[in-house]
Amino acid sequence: MVLRDAPDGPEVLLVRRNPQQRFMGGAWVFPGGSLHADDADHAAAAARELEEEAGVALPGDHPVVPWSRWITPAEVVVRFDTWFYVTEAPPGAEATVDGGECVDARWLRPAAALETHGRGELMLVFPTIKHLEALAQMGSVEEALEKARSREVVPVQPRVVVRNGTAEVLLPGEPGYERG
Repeated sequence: MVLRDAPDGPEVLLVRRNPQQRFMGGAWVFPGGSLHADDADHAAAAARELEEEAGVALPGDHPVVPWSRWITPAEVVVRFDTWFYVTEAPPGAEATVDGGECVDARWLRPAAALETHGRGELMLVFPTIKHLEALAQMGSVEEALEKARSREVVPVQPRVVVRNGTAEVLLPGEPGYERG
């Protein structure tokens, strides 16, 4: 999750996945992807994917701080186990999408992204929504980095339950999560 300070509060970089992609096609997400064998660790993979998908290169010593780890619900066919990181955009960074995996990019305040989604103008997936909700509480990039540094990262695995014919996503600790 790449952030930059702006006059109305921090903005986050979102990229739109190519609608032709089988997995999350057309969704607006944070740049990221798979860990490769030559990546030193998950943070290095996050930095590499940021440059590949959005054209934003981080300096070698740039802080990339763990925020969360999400595991797709067991009920979902295409699954992932992914780490989310927070970092500050380098000065003057502008996103340039790769045109393959990602076809557009925007810097948005997290609350504005959620509002745009609420109007049906921005397709967001559940983990992105939950992260944007958390980021919307941050008053600056430094506050988000401090929050990340103070968080204990524990795996989050939502569950999908069907109630009265409607699928509902529940997070650990929410009513009904344990019963499934």
